[in-house]
Amino acid sequence: ADIISTVEFNYSGDLLATGDKGGRVVIFQREQENKSRPHSRGEYNVYSTFQSHEPEFDYLKSLEIEEKINKIRWLPQQNAAHFLLSTNDKTIKLWKISERDKRAEGYNLKDEDGRLRDPFRITALRVPILKPMDLMVEASPRRIFANAHTYHINSISVNSDHETYLSADDLRINLWHLEITDRSFNIVDIKPANMEELTEVITAAEFHPLQCNVLVYSSSKGTVRLCDMRSSALCDRHSKFFEEPEDPSSRSFFSEIISSISDVKFSHSGRYMMTRDYLSVKVWDLNMETRPVETLQVHEYLRGKLCSLYENDCIFDKFECCWNGADSAIMTGSYNNFFRMFDRNTQRDVTLEASRENSKPRASLKPRKVCTGGKRKKDEISVDSLDFNKKILHTAWHPVENIIAVAATNNLYIFQDKVN
Repeated sequence: ADIISTVEFNYSGDLLATGDKGGRVVIFQREQENKSRPHSRGEYNVYSTFQSHEPEFDYLKSLEIEEKINKIRWLPQQNAAHFLLSTNDKTIKLWKISERDKRAEGYNLKDEDGRLRDPFRITALRVPILKPMDLMVEASPRRIFANAHTYHINSISVNSDHETYLSADDLRINLWHLEITDRSFNIVDIKPANMEELTEVITAAEFHPLQCNVLVYSSSKGTVRLCDMRSSALCDRHSKFFEEPEDPSSRSFFSEIISSISDVKFSHSGRYMMTRDYLSVKVWDLNMETRPVETLQVHEYLRGKLCSLYENDCIFDKFECCWNGADSAIMTGSYNNFFRMFDRNTQRDVTLEASRENSKPRASLKPRKVCTGGKRKKDEISVDSLDFNKKILHTAWHPVENIIAVAATNNLYIFQDKVN
């Protein structure tokens, strides 16, 4: 139940939310900087934990709906409270996280212990006063957006207008208003009239960070469609279609499975987007649909092991990817608790490991190398000894600073760049 299923920083980076398979959301808050040690940047400590979703049963379809949190998305902060959206396979909830450090005392109609007073014995009017109390962080569900998805929800994305958001499942994308729970607009529907003609499903969807009318969605066929809601309310016809032609020489039985896109993310500038498939990350310029501007190999050494990865179902793992705040670096996960970071300016990349044995607080991470054949050097690890049960699917990057959060099964690691 405590396997982490999503990780998300809020817009300021001071809060970090994780969701898990047991339907819980845990929020970590960054400590304020210490005045006596101005360079020791704040640690993240548990701020609030609450049960977001419960297991349900759909009696009409005889289906169990598990409580696992698929995605969390923060809303930009408007006042003292924080708001976030969390979703499982079927239901999206809007949560309000607020603090309370005062309580009112001195009621007219009841005593301090809560018992109602006899109205005839009330002779004077008391003015309640606010008394300080221990800080309480309360999470309360403000809205529940339900019954709009026939299939499993894989994505939610808040629009840059801060009023609407989208939710996507395998075949449809719905547009919601944050204030309205009883209806949503279906903006993409790829369900064929005859389900036997189904050739692809939607795997991820996201709104453009700056233009509130533009969204993209990726498919299991390795393509990305960009839709403009100004051209028509139902985005059945895409405005742009991003696909890299396949090299016929490298075609195999697994080509279609490994070309399926598991994640799509716009850069903060809105000029680029990246897509993650099974073996690589591709960066696309929105103005060029024919091929990506960068292709970054995450674990090319697994190409020879696709057969065993197919047999143990690992080939269907859905890895996510993320940009740093300046769009100059990219991070995504791999197996053996490895995660990969690519610097787009210097073209350098590094493999790091998030594991308890290797991650002592305040110690620098050593780059890891995987040896693919021939003689193995002493600090390398061979492909055959990689642990495919340890996988990093979910990562997040602080919106401004070089702080990253990496979810390795049921452990959350937070790393920051070392300041000399």
